Amino acid sequence: MSLEESLTEFLEDGDDWERKKTSVDGVFTLKLPEYKGNPPRLAVELNPTDSSGKPTKKRGLMIFNMGELEDFREMINEERLDGLMENIMEVNPEKGKKKRPEEEKEDIIEI
Repeated sequence: MSLEESLTEFLEDGDDWERKKTSVDGVFTLKLPEYKGNPPRLAVELNPTDSSGKPTKKRGLMIFNMGELEDFREMINEERLDGLMENIMEVNPEKGKKKRPEEEKEDIIEI
């Protein structure tokens, strides 16, 4: 079955919001439901995967046409994005569980 035939079948028979893996790691095809008079359609979703190939984010980056793909490529290749990301990583706290204060005062209404 050709790629076009597979996509046509998915568009016709897939469930709304169904995500299908592709042969490229982190690249998925997503079936979008009918919305405001627009018919159901397909989109490409870019979503990093874990070691078992499952998406790591609830929703990834959705791309609907070649113009958007080119725009995202330009943005991702922007050199200043590296500096911004490095600074964000420096500023953000380490990932982990929230620490609760040892003594948490209970809000009490005096009667």
